[in-house]
Amino acid sequence: MSTTDDQFAGLAWFKASASGGSSGCLEVAFLPDGRVALRDNEDLNNPPFVVTEHVWRCFIDGATKGEFDPS
Repeated sequence: MSTTDDQFAGLAWFKASASGGSSGCLEVAFLPDGRVALRDNEDLNNPPFVVTEHVWRCFIDGATKGEFDPS
């Protein structure tokens, strides 16, 4: 799916509270159509990566279960 910059204007971006307000964090925003946008707040010139709600929920489930933790 293609995205345009104006599609991201006015979105509420969130990051984990563990970031302590610092940079170097992954931020997420929920698009009106249900997709989820992700961006690196250290490089806001790069366009956000957008995934479907299903992909986002699968990732959150795996992260919650520790499936992405380093060995």
